[in-house]
Amino acid sequence: MTSVLYDVPGPKARLYSLIGSAAGILIILGVLAIAVMTLAQQGIFDADRWEIFYGPMAPDVWNLIGQGIISTLVAAAVAAVIAFPLGIALCLLRISLISWIRVPTQVVLEFLRGMPVVLMMLFVLLVFATGQFVAVVAGLVLYNAAIFAEILRAGIQSLPKGQREAGLAIGLRSFQSRMIIEFPQATRRMLPSLVAQLVVLLKDTSLGYIVGYEELLRKIQIMADFLGPNFLFPAFFVGAAIYILINLSVSRIAIWIERRGSKKAAGGTAKATAAGAVPTAK
Repeated sequence: MTSVLYDVPGPKARLYSLIGSAAGILIILGVLAIAVMTLAQQGIFDADRWEIFYGPMAPDVWNLIGQGIISTLVAAAVAAVIAFPLGIALCLLRISLISWIRVPTQVVLEFLRGMPVVLMMLFVLLVFATGQFVAVVAGLVLYNAAIFAEILRAGIQSLPKGQREAGLAIGLRSFQSRMIIEFPQATRRMLPSLVAQLVVLLKDTSLGYIVGYEELLRKIQIMADFLGPNFLFPAFFVGAAIYILINLSVSRIAIWIERRGSKKAAGGTAKATAAGAVPTAK
């Protein structure tokens, strides 16, 4: 199979690529081995340092971690539920044909995208004197709504112009065409980017540590401070593993949803094709 973007690599190029990949893997494995050996020399892997997760203190430790996980997931879920509809609204304003609506919205989106999330959290906390949870959710909503708006706008602009023209041709209004025809296709097309941003949103909940919100990272820090420096690495290692598992779960759920949507779309297309098929005369 040929490509219009680059020439198909020949035998020498494939050999060089294979050698480079093998060398890269060996270098990574070597760095990991050095890191493991260094940590082992420091006694990081001693059983007594990990006893907090299976010894007498394990119930209290896992209870503290569980509270942090719940706080993280609640903040992320609330922020996502608010940010996505707000992102749709901002996207509609951003692609409006009316310049005095489109231009100010563009300025607002650029401002929100350029502001660090933690500064938004601090601003909401200090200026409006809210609680830590509200400050964390507000900061996440403002930033991620702007990102969602730009992702959806890119998805709509990537659609063939005939999609909108067809909607208008069958009597739909401009807003109806956006919501019924264009947004569903744009969302499905940009789903990988939306999922990636959801993962970023989930990780950004750790910034709540700065404003005093007791999410997973802050709970682990509290636990490490209470237990002492010997348990700092195990605590943060387990915390990092939990973050990775949660993010992988979100990605897998999104892939499952995307596959179900693709199957339904393919099934609907097949039925429509079968229904519109004209039998040929023999």
